Amino acid sequence: MNQDDLANIAAQTKQGDSRYDHVIKVCVAAGCLSANADQVKTQLESEVKQRGLETCCKVKGVGCMGLCAAGPLVAADANEKMFQNVTPADATAILDSVVDNKPAPAAIVMDSQLDFFTQQKKIVLENSGEIDPERIEDYIAADGYEALFHVITKLKPLGVIEQITKSGLRGRGGAGFPTGLKWTTVHKAAGTQKYVICNADEGDPGAFMDRSVLESDPHRVLEGMAIAGYAVGANKGFIYCRAEYPLAVKRLRVAIRQAESSGLLGNNIGDTHFDFKIEIRLGAGAFVCGEETALIASIEGGRGTPRPRPPFPAQSGLWNAPTLINNVETFANIAPIIRRGGEWYASIGTEKSKGTKVFALAGRVNNTGLIEVPMGMTLRDIIFKLGGGIPEGRKFKAVQSGGPSGGCVPEQFLDIPVDYDSLASVGSIMGSGGMIVMDETSCMVDVAKFFMDFCMSESCGKCVPCRVGTTQMHNILERISEGRAETHDLDLLKRLTGMVKEASLCGLGQTAPNPTLTTLRYFMDEYRAHIEEGRCPAGICHPVKAEAEVGV
Repeated sequence: MNQDDLANIAAQTKQGDSRYDHVIKVCVAAGCLSANADQVKTQLESEVKQRGLETCCKVKGVGCMGLCAAGPLVAADANEKMFQNVTPADATAILDSVVDNKPAPAAIVMDSQLDFFTQQKKIVLENSGEIDPERIEDYIAADGYEALFHVITKLKPLGVIEQITKSGLRGRGGAGFPTGLKWTTVHKAAGTQKYVICNADEGDPGAFMDRSVLESDPHRVLEGMAIAGYAVGANKGFIYCRAEYPLAVKRLRVAIRQAESSGLLGNNIGDTHFDFKIEIRLGAGAFVCGEETALIASIEGGRGTPRPRPPFPAQSGLWNAPTLINNVETFANIAPIIRRGGEWYASIGTEKSKGTKVFALAGRVNNTGLIEVPMGMTLRDIIFKLGGGIPEGRKFKAVQSGGPSGGCVPEQFLDIPVDYDSLASVGSIMGSGGMIVMDETSCMVDVAKFFMDFCMSESCGKCVPCRVGTTQMHNILERISEGRAETHDLDLLKRLTGMVKEASLCGLGQTAPNPTLTTLRYFMDEYRAHIEEGRCPAGICHPVKAEAEVGV
C-alpha cells in the first residue's frame, strides 16, 4: 500500500458513510458490553431491518464514549442525540427519536452538553466512541496511518525525534520521563538489532485508561509504535498486555492482522525499505511487570523481577539489545503530534507538563468513567465539573492519584493544577492516570492499609526492603485499624516508610509508602483516633478498644 491507496480508502469510507442520513453508534467497549451493549446493538440492527431503513440508517459499534457510569451508551447524528442506560427494549424509542424526531423517554435521554463532554480536550481519545475499532478502514478515514507515511517518506529518523522533543511529551506510564530524550538515547545506542515495547500491563486498582484505548482505537497504538521503530532504528515491536484484558487483546490481534494484510506492518512498508513487525505477549497479572526491567524479563521467558539499573533498557534491554519502552497512552499521542507538529502539542498544557492526560475517574464520584483534559486543569474542576461531584450530597475527603504508587490529596489542595510538579509537591504523583475519589465515609487508615496490602502482595520479593518492609508496614496499619497499636507505632511506621522508599530496588517499593505517607501527613487525627480513642471516625474499622467499651 502507498499513500494514494491510503487516500482512496479514506475517501471511499467517508463516501460510504455519507450516504446514510443517520448513523447510530453503540459503545462496545468492555464496560458497556458487561451491561449487554451487544444485545442493544443487535436489537437496533433488527429494528432498522424491520422498518426497511437499511439505506438511510446505519448502526455501528464504536469504542468507549467515556461516561461508563451511564452505560450502555448510544449516540446518533454527530452526538447531537445521546442515550444512557440503554436496554434492548429501548431500541424502538431510540429509532423513533433519531429517525422521526419523537421525544424519547426521559430516563434514557442524556444531555450531550454536560461538562463531562464539553470540558474535555481529546487527542488520545479523539477516535474513541467515533470509529469501529475492528475496521481498519474507519481508522484510515480518521487520518489513520497518514503520520506513518509522512514519516517514512519525508522525514529522517532524527527529524521525527525532533518533533517529539519539541512537543514536550513526557512518558504517560507514571515516571514522566521526557519521551524525546528516551527516543534519542535509543537512536544513538550502538547495535544493529533494536526493539520497541509497548507497556500495556496496566495494574493499578481503579485504572482502565490503557485498556480503553486498546479496545477503542488499537491501530493508533500500532501506528505510534511503527513511527517509534523508524525513529530509533528498530524493526520489531512487542505489546506486553495483561491477559485479564481479553477484549483488548482480541482487538489488537485483529488490528495487527489488518495492518499486515494492508502492508502497513511487515516488510517494505509503504513501498519503502522500512520493516516493522509487532507481536503480542500476554502477562499473567503481576503488578511488578509494569516495571520495565521486570517486563523485559517476562517477555524473555523468565520470572518477572526487576534488575538493578544501569544499564538502562535504552542501552541494554530485551535480549541485551537497545530497547525503547513506552506505555499505551504515550504511543497514542505520537501520530497526532506528527500530523500537527510538536509546537502544536507543546501549546497545550503547562510549562513543564505539555499536552493532555487521560484519567480514569472512579470511586465516590457521580460520573465515573474516562476523561481526557489539558494538563493544568484543577482537581476541583475534574472532580466537580467533569465528575459531577460526590454522590448523595456527601462531603469530599480526598482523591488518590497515581494508584497504589500515588498519594491521597485532601480537600485543601483541590485547586492545585493537575501536572507532574504540582502533584509531586503535595506528596502524590501523576502515575498512569488512575484517580479514585473518596468521601467522608472513607477511613484513611483503612485506605492506606488497602494499598499497602496490594503492594505487599504484589512485591516480587527480590529485595528485602520491599519484601519485608511492606509486610511490616501492613502489620502496623492492621494493628492501628484494629485498635491494638500504641503511639510509638506511628514513629516506627514513619521510619519504615523512609527505609522502603530509599532502599527498594524498583519503582514498586520506592513508591509503595506514598499512600501511607500522605495519610499520615494530612489525616494524622484519624490515626490518633484509632490509637488513642479506639475510634474510627468514618465508622469503617472496628477497633478492639471501642468493642471493649460496649462489652463486645
